Amino acid sequence: MSTYVYGISAASHPSLPEGMGGVGAPARPVRILKEGDLAALVSDAPDGLRPKRRDLLAHQNVLSEAGASGSVLPMRFGSVAQDDAAVAGVLAERAEHYQERLKTLAGKVEYNVKASHDEEAVLHRVMSENSEIRALTEANRQAGGGDYEQRLRLGELVVTALQQQEGADAAELRQTLEPVAEAVSVGPESTGWLANVSFLVDRDEAAGFLTAVEQVRESHPHLEVRVNGPLPPYSFVEPGPAEPAATAAEAE
Repeated sequence: MSTYVYGISAASHPSLPEGMGGVGAPARPVRILKEGDLAALVSDAPDGLRPKRRDLLAHQNVLSEAGASGSVLPMRFGSVAQDDAAVAGVLAERAEHYQERLKTLAGKVEYNVKASHDEEAVLHRVMSENSEIRALTEANRQAGGGDYEQRLRLGELVVTALQQQEGADAAELRQTLEPVAEAVSVGPESTGWLANVSFLVDRDEAAGFLTAVEQVRESHPHLEVRVNGPLPPYSFVEPGPAEPAATAAEAE
């Protein structure tokens, strides 16, 4: 039977509530697998696990319950090991790493920040700041729209300017928020976002971090900024004791 891994804690971590259920239908009982000074929060892994809402919430609930009474290193949804012995083996092999991570991440949460452009607002900004684009736009207007070559040239200029603005805004976002965070993890590029960055924040300093995000919104009205958190510090744990299931990527 494969083993589903929710997170890692110290072996001395308080026990979970009696009869706590995890992923699967019916919910698989969550148990604590100890190895030396470490423990893994695990359950049997259901067959054909998919990132359905019920299971995503069950995964999150286990971490929330465990995290309320002590530091827990969260595994991403879909982390499955061959069996309990495989999990215990990795805990023993990487004990020093996990103990260091537990100490470092104690009292920390993750905020994921994604940003995109408001198309109308950023186009207005580019037009107002780029004299060449303004001049060519006016010339085309006076020429009744301009010929094919003029329209093509204007389009190329606008695309280039927008790409440069994306890069500048992504850099500014990170530079503004990084000083109020403990660590930064840049996420994979995804369609529609010019920035996808996770920040490790001391739980007691979360208000200051969110204030900094609001300052970015106010100073960059052409940006749409989405914040997800506080979250368990998923982006600052790896490598984990298990490989995500084939479906885990769909849960991100």
